[in-house]
Amino acid sequence: MYYVNREQIAQRLRSVPDVAGALRTLAFEWNGTLLQGLAQERALHLAIEIVTDVGSCLIDGFIMRDASSYEDIVEITGGEGVFPEALKETLLALVRLRKALVQDYYDWPRAELHPLTAQISEGLPAFKEAVESYLERELA
Repeated sequence: MYYVNREQIAQRLRSVPDVAGALRTLAFEWNGTLLQGLAQERALHLAIEIVTDVGSCLIDGFIMRDASSYEDIVEITGGEGVFPEALKETLLALVRLRKALVQDYYDWPRAELHPLTAQISEGLPAFKEAVESYLERELA
């Protein structure tokens, strides 16, 4: 029997529409202002945290192999069929941004629209739906 903290997962997934919407707006209305640059950084960072927090909850709850990195969280959950293979590369590219956003933030090119901004605005809702379907399938 598994103990999956569904409420903790749901709580994080409830942030997806806001974060995805912000990324979508930034992608379509980008003009490179400092405020937009900072908003993009934060929205990408939140997207990373959602994916890794939810992934960690799934790994712990379903007793999957231990993750050694943020990329490993995506690899493990993807390998377990939590989300479609087509989404895996996008999520891996996203989590690879974490160091740049959190540790090397002083070098982040704030005036540029990051290519993942538009991709994640679509990928994050797909991740949410896939996780919810996975939970229904595995815990039914």
